[in-house]
Amino acid sequence: MTTLTPAARRIGSAMVAGLGLVWSPLGRDTRRRRREAQLELMRRIAQLGEELHGIGRELHRANEIQMHRLLTEQLDRAIDDPTLAAAMSTLRGISDHKRRQMLFANREYATIVLSHRTGNIDWSELLGHLRVLCRNEIFAEYWEHTVEHRRSLADGSLERLVGEAVDALLEELAEDPEEWWIVGPAPEPPGD
Repeated sequence: MTTLTPAARRIGSAMVAGLGLVWSPLGRDTRRRRREAQLELMRRIAQLGEELHGIGRELHRANEIQMHRLLTEQLDRAIDDPTLAAAMSTLRGISDHKRRQMLFANREYATIVLSHRTGNIDWSELLGHLRVLCRNEIFAEYWEHTVEHRRSLADGSLERLVGEAVDALLEELAEDPEEWWIVGPAPEPPGD
């Protein structure tokens, strides 16, 4: 076995230190590249998350449309058949004919709200469609008959805000039905 002299040890230490200096920049470069790769991976994951979120929104919108389609089919059957209309409606003390009209009014209202929900119309367009619908006597009667249905709507929900807007529109129309196109302000749209 060989024993290193102090001079040999110093030379060996110097060589190791020198190799460290030679490898050190390479090590920093490797760390920098690894950090850049990690940042790129994080950016791509965030981008994928945004894409998935967008897909999730589209799926939600498609599901809302499908649910509306199913409800519309049921309403159409109920409107065509008084026995089904009685099974679908909770309104009491009205004729079969009136019940079917109320179901149709509900159908029209739900379609307008769905148009807003899915982004086909903005808040001001929603109010415009509702303003026209509120001029219809049967819709106004439907709205009066279903006031209890809206009491349980969650504060701040789109349904509650739209209901308050319809209430305001109907109140304004009752005061001056001839100026229906300039009905005053309604509640602000919900924040996104």
